[in-house]
Amino acid sequence: MKSGWLFVFGLACGVAVMAAPRVAAHLHGVIRGAKSPAGTQRAHTKEEFWFTAHAPMEQVAPLFGADKEREWSPHWNPQFLYPVPAADQQGMVFGVAHGHLQSVWVNTELDLKNGRIQYVYVIPDAVATVITLHLAGEGNQTQVQVEYERTALSADTDEHVRHLGEGDRNSGPEWEKQVNGYLEKAHGGQAGAGNP
Repeated sequence: MKSGWLFVFGLACGVAVMAAPRVAAHLHGVIRGAKSPAGTQRAHTKEEFWFTAHAPMEQVAPLFGADKEREWSPHWNPQFLYPVPAADQQGMVFGVAHGHLQSVWVNTELDLKNGRIQYVYVIPDAVATVITLHLAGEGNQTQVQVEYERTALSADTDEHVRHLGEGDRNSGPEWEKQVNGYLEKAHGGQAGAGNP
């Protein structure tokens, strides 16, 4: 009889040892904010908008460098890690505060001559974002297309990413107002002169 209980006790210990990694992983997920299991799709948005900047492309394109954007975007304040001092160049790396969170941005393309600019940024455990701009000069005006592609990095941020996507879709008028307001001031009311 004693050997029977010993066998059952040994079997229970073996099961507990084998189950421990799974239990630990489950508890770790609960503690860290319920990360999704591998293979679970997170929220993903892809939105774009267009606007017209009232100046030639050679004046407009530089405005979308991270450093130069400070001149027309009132709350934009990137903290450059590379290069220092801050300068707009392909491969620049900088941080941006989002309330109590911090994102890290990398410029992956800065082709001002051909009107293609791209940034990738990540807020750890929250969201990964790709921002791509295409510019096309049309005389004294520039057509600007902006695409935001966002992916939630945890179940906790799925709804937030969907909300950001809705905002991205409707951002064109604000960008147009800020860029054209800057161009008008910077060029003494001459931005887009002669165009309707």
